[in-house]
Amino acid sequence: MKGFWATLPRPFFALAPLANVTDAAFRRIIAKYSKPAGPQVMYTEFVSADGLMLAKEEGRAKLMRDLVFSESERPIVAQFFTANPRHMEAAAALAQELGFDGVDINMGCPDRSIEKQGAGAKLILNPELAQELIAGAMRGAPKLPVSVKTRLGYHKDILDEWLPKLLAARPAAIGIHARTRKEMSKVPAHWERIRRAVVIRDELQGAPPAGGTLIIGNGDVQDMDDARAKAAETGADGIMLGRAIFGRPWLFAETEKNMEERLRICVEHTKLFEELLGDVKSFAIMKKHFKAYMEGFAGAKELRMELMEAENAAQVERVVSHWLQRG
Repeated sequence: MKGFWATLPRPFFALAPLANVTDAAFRRIIAKYSKPAGPQVMYTEFVSADGLMLAKEEGRAKLMRDLVFSESERPIVAQFFTANPRHMEAAAALAQELGFDGVDINMGCPDRSIEKQGAGAKLILNPELAQELIAGAMRGAPKLPVSVKTRLGYHKDILDEWLPKLLAARPAAIGIHARTRKEMSKVPAHWERIRRAVVIRDELQGAPPAGGTLIIGNGDVQDMDDARAKAAETGADGIMLGRAIFGRPWLFAETEKNMEERLRICVEHTKLFEELLGDVKSFAIMKKHFKAYMEGFAGAKELRMELMEAENAAQVERVVSHWLQRG
């Protein structure tokens, strides 16, 4: 089941799922300022399938807010993490009911609290369970394509052993962060291994569109030119851009914004965050965005320091308005 993945151009460009970054507010801002050029795929932040199934009403309601999306974000993929195939099946069924375009299973997150559950990157050490989770998602959402996001390995690069196990489960797409879990983001991404992943896929399944699973490369992609170059070098079907989107929600449209435009978009983003998520997420999440928006112009550091003191969207708007009035 390839679903929307079969309709995408080659190469396509996706917004990587980033915890406490690619929330509903930021995705809507990205959709507004980057589409229709891209991204051609968006993912939610990862959501605990265990929490959705086991949490009490208040906790589950909070998790459900991570699954809020708008039509402007399509195609939109719900990403879940768990080590329980039954919970993955139920979460996938929920995603199908909510109208998502796909389901993705996180098999790469290095967060220790998630690994203690046997989920995230820990699944690299348990390929049989990884296959069961994919099968569970497919049972739960038979009308949706199931994909995976993972890494080259856990302690070391085991792509040649790990990737065939995933391919055997026939997911629609596999996003590969071109580092191991041990490496985190401390070394440059190994993009030659994405090229190797494409070779492995072609040998085992054949190349799309007639062949099998799409391969998506991820790691250290700076901008769209860099993304296109990496796609050409590796033969990857798609490229994910993650950290490059910080402070540049217009990234996929390949446009430039002047200082005033950037500041007004920052205010718009902050208001939307407060409107959609202000009752369930800390306003401090926005402060990492302030740092990214406030770069590359005279006085940016001073403005950033003022914004770090803000406690709500109204204060952010007031600081920015005063700043612009002062010229």
